[in-house]
Amino acid sequence: MDRWHAMKVFLRVAEGGGFAEAARLLNMSPAAVTRAIASLEGTIGARLFIRSTRAVKLTEAGSRYFQDCRRIMADIDEAEAAAAGSFTKPSGLLTVTAPVMFGQIYVLPILVDFLRANLAVTGRTLFLDRTTHLIDEGIDVAIRIGHLPDSGLRAIPVGSVRRVICGSPAYFEAHGEPAHPSELTQHTLIAATSAWTSPNWRFRSEPPIEVTVNPRLFCNTNQAAISAATEGWGLTRLLSYQVASLLERGQLKTVLGDFEEDPLPIHVVHSEGRHAAAKVRSFIDFAVAALRGNPLINRP
Repeated sequence: MDRWHAMKVFLRVAEGGGFAEAARLLNMSPAAVTRAIASLEGTIGARLFIRSTRAVKLTEAGSRYFQDCRRIMADIDEAEAAAAGSFTKPSGLLTVTAPVMFGQIYVLPILVDFLRANLAVTGRTLFLDRTTHLIDEGIDVAIRIGHLPDSGLRAIPVGSVRRVICGSPAYFEAHGEPAHPSELTQHTLIAATSAWTSPNWRFRSEPPIEVTVNPRLFCNTNQAAISAATEGWGLTRLLSYQVASLLERGQLKTVLGDFEEDPLPIHVVHSEGRHAAAKVRSFIDFAVAALRGNPLINRP
């Protein structure tokens, strides 16, 4: 079996999550697929998959080889398309991930507009408040908030958000505004447990300030904490994008702005660079332009 075909088999096994599914897609016998992978592993000198009775997963070497194979196959596809005098158009399934609220508020409208303009593309969202693994979970593009660890992923900055303390005008009229972080202990506080990692809230100062807070209300979603704050029940601490529209309408107001920590960057992240499929390249260009042009992101 030639190397090109063996790589094609490898990609099918990796993308389909198993030997049987790859055999079905390639119209091969499971035994032939197994022999192809064994031959490839022997040629490379490394195991590409961890096999069990329940699942087939890529090894660390297999994950790296998977990325290289996808790039090589994309190069071949582009070369063939160019030789035929044709151009690759966006098509196929596009999977996009983002934090839940950011995805619902900002990313979903962008994806819907993109699908309207690209009828051959089907969209899938994966909005989760956890870090996803692009390759293992079959994700094409991720929008991530926060400082990124070193990785082989490509990241395009599109803005930033801040951690803000906010409450309703009615609450401040009744209880006053804190002028210093230490005064938060005198106020009714609301915590979103999805963002609650420590009872200590940090603030920028020299030296930095840490305040141990004791919320009266714990909400299991950010939206619930926002609703309670909007109703005037207390103060909450969230990311600025989560309350941007309410701040714009005057339903919430931020305090302690002089003590805010440095903003958190927003990036559009993907794994394939310029060799990505047309659907990925087109969506990245579309999303980057839309996010950078959004007046509610990267506000002063």
